[in-house]
Amino acid sequence: MKSIQLSLIGVLLAVGFVLHAVIPGILGAMKIDMLLTMMFLAIILFPDKKSVGVTALTTGVISALTTSFPGGQLANLIDKPITAFIIFALYMSFKKFHGNVILAASLTAVGTLISGAIFLSAAAIMTSLPAPFIALFLTVVIPTAVVNTIAMTVLFPLMQTITKRSNLKYQTQ
Repeated sequence: MKSIQLSLIGVLLAVGFVLHAVIPGILGAMKIDMLLTMMFLAIILFPDKKSVGVTALTTGVISALTTSFPGGQLANLIDKPITAFIIFALYMSFKKFHGNVILAASLTAVGTLISGAIFLSAAAIMTSLPAPFIALFLTVVIPTAVVNTIAMTVLFPLMQTITKRSNLKYQTQ
């Protein structure tokens, strides 16, 4: 992994960290997780196993450190790596559409839903949820998917421009 890639992943996750730390918990202290958007963006920009692994583990730790959800620490450490590699696999299966904002936005929506389901399932197994699963999914996970998808439609074209202007070639194939 090149140091410039690692640096850019670090910047994305730092922005995600700030967003995750300042966004308050809603129903049952579950947060709208914009850190996921940054993780997905890093995966799309640098789709190789090593980068995805580093991004997933770092995102899991950051989420665990900034969660306000009961039992959310371990749930985040479980959820983020699983979600990251699912999105990586999906992204790699759509090679024809790499570089397309619609693919990036679609993967963000799907990834956020997957992440929310894994997070809530892991939390439910380890502790009791502060509200019913379906209530948390409908009131936090689905709105988070909408917010993250909109954010990706704005951020992805910006990151494409930045990487092109800085002669950093993200992997489109």
